[in-house]
Amino acid sequence: MEFSNPFDNPQGQFAILQNHHGEYSLWPQACALPAGWRVICEPQSPQACEQWLTENWQTLVPSHFAEDKA
Repeated sequence: MEFSNPFDNPQGQFAILQNHHGEYSLWPQACALPAGWRVICEPQSPQACEQWLTENWQTLVPSHFAEDKA
């Protein structure tokens, strides 16, 4: 099956990105990186990305909000 949107491809390879606010995004390997984001986990399957996020993502609160509350 051909996917017109690379974000919807369950067989695609995705990198995990992070911006300066500590927010995460899954990003298709075939797409150029958006400005202000860096790769923190190299491209892998969606399932492997989900496992990485489960092990490494500790809070839904972006770092800039957490710092404001401290």
